[in-house]
Amino acid sequence: MSERPQLPERLRAEFSELLTHYPERQAALIPALHRCQEELGGWLTPDTLEALAEFFGLEPVEVFGVASFYPMFQLRPVGKHMVAVCHNIACELRGAEDVLREACRVTGAKPGQPSSDGRFSVMRVECQGACTAAPMLVLDGVFHENLATADVARVLGSVR
Repeated sequence: MSERPQLPERLRAEFSELLTHYPERQAALIPALHRCQEELGGWLTPDTLEALAEFFGLEPVEVFGVASFYPMFQLRPVGKHMVAVCHNIACELRGAEDVLREACRVTGAKPGQPSSDGRFSVMRVECQGACTAAPMLVLDGVFHENLATADVARVLGSVR
């Protein structure tokens, strides 16, 4: 019989304290998913989702449903730096496809996959709420707005 996946003790302790701030246990799932992704390699493995399900008293499919619904959770290995290119209508009309193409060229990554050197993942994402500053991309959580294709290399070249 195989051993059930477990969360590291430091995260179990952190999540136990986190639970004291929510009226229902499962309400703390999203912050716990964020913390697991931050602490356990940048993405949520099936074992991590299963361990969270056990901790929260949920079925694994319920945890997977939450993690797969929100685009900020990664269910596959990702690069060290995350590049998210918005493709809502405002961004599309102002050149988002060109920005995405240039981000892929500069990083060597294909949309939804890490680059071969593991430095970057490039993703096409839904509206980021910066419609008046389209087109835009998010690099490691920082918004870069009103981009021209020529700006992409400069923005992506700024990371180490």
